[in-house]
Amino acid sequence: MPQISKDFQGQTVITTFETTPAMAFDLIEALEAALAACISKQPGFISAGLHVNDARTRVCNYSQWQRREDYQAMLRNPEMRERNRHINELSKNFEPVMYEVVTAY
Repeated sequence: MPQISKDFQGQTVITTFETTPAMAFDLIEALEAALAACISKQPGFISAGLHVNDARTRVCNYSQWQRREDYQAMLRNPEMRERNRHINELSKNFEPVMYEVVTAY
């Protein structure tokens, strides 16, 4: 489970996917499959969570990694590169952004 804390020393990545209501659940299924079969098994993976907005036009993935390099290595994994090509087809665009926790309440 994600633990959001100012003391977290790892890498937080929030990826926002823009999609359509017709494709939202296909995208979520593809992301769930990637998380279960590939992402969660990569070195340095800590946790992840998926979120979808009410309109089913945006999906957000919140993930935590031990180090920035662990996340970057996951992206270079051949299986994940193939999965990302499929995920790209299900979304209009997506943007992963690395963050640090500044504060949590």
